Amino acid sequence: MAQNEKLAELSSAGVAIWLDDLSRDRIRSGNLQSLVDEHGVVGVTTNPTIFAAAISGSESYDDQLHALAVRDVSVEEALRTITAADVRDACDLLAPVAQRQPGDGRVSLEVAPGLAHDTDATAAEAAHLWWLVDRPNLFIKIPATEAGLPAITTSIARGISVNVTLIFSLERYRAVMDAYLSGLEQRLADDPAADLSGIASVASFFVSRVDSEIDKRLEKAGADTALKGKAALANAQLAYQAYEEVFSSDRWKALEAKGARPQRPLWASTGVKNPDYPDTLYVSELIAPGTVNTMPEKTLMAYADHGSPGTLVQKTYDEAASVMRAIADAGVDLDDVFRVLEEEGVQKFVDSWDELTDSVRSELQDKK
Repeated sequence: MAQNEKLAELSSAGVAIWLDDLSRDRIRSGNLQSLVDEHGVVGVTTNPTIFAAAISGSESYDDQLHALAVRDVSVEEALRTITAADVRDACDLLAPVAQRQPGDGRVSLEVAPGLAHDTDATAAEAAHLWWLVDRPNLFIKIPATEAGLPAITTSIARGISVNVTLIFSLERYRAVMDAYLSGLEQRLADDPAADLSGIASVASFFVSRVDSEIDKRLEKAGADTALKGKAALANAQLAYQAYEEVFSSDRWKALEAKGARPQRPLWASTGVKNPDYPDTLYVSELIAPGTVNTMPEKTLMAYADHGSPGTLVQKTYDEAASVMRAIADAGVDLDDVFRVLEEEGVQKFVDSWDELTDSVRSELQDKK
């Protein structure tokens, strides 16, 4: 199959293209395989919202729901059984990619978002999900809350590959990179002969939501409209600068010598929320080697149709820093922005999780 030229260019620039969606229909229909073959997709991310839409909108789950219902399985166990089955099948589909490109071919499954402020429970569920899916190309998604950071370190030390999610600020991103390196160091301390090459991690830095929040505050402050739509990219570009710094440090080089892989920055929430902005904005302007861009299918297809590369991220650092300074000078409290975004991010996933639980509960009742 011929690959889409624009997406092939993106891949050759060092951007791993992941799909931010998964459903049983997508796997069974061959759609996911065709996205891999023709659109360069080399990974998949999921979240509770994605699963809620998949399960309530398809008959593909009926047989499994019936089997779970007649066994009187709890809603929580049913939910995990169903989502783990989809993720396992997607991992199997992407296994050839993982063999070809270690670090890619990954599928992410989230710990219950209600545990976001409980370190021990997050680490325990991460270990359980890793055991349940039982695939080496799985990622367990752990939120980058303060309580999530030590759970990330614990999980990495146990050899569990982690997708760290809901990162909004540079300060928290640095703490996430530190948590990853600390986990690798702990694994080596526990077993000096440990092989680090099988452990992978990505740090999901959220993009569009930053513009949504900061644009709103700039408007309220009566600031220069030229600053609108600039914050999300500037914030992400400076995150890549931080990544380059950490993953060229002596601390990192010592781990790399033991086979460790860098924790790649992953651009998440890259679907444009403001219709005034180009629909490929958060793809075109975030091109850099060793990054992942996880896109909704709509954004993926938009780039395949009319995307074009913008300025390489490494050439934007000075401009990005001045944009963030100008936004702060305009009266936007950036610390508060990132605090609000994290709280809202966790809450949105909790709400989706509740919706997913309700959806599975009513399906189980219907299938008895």
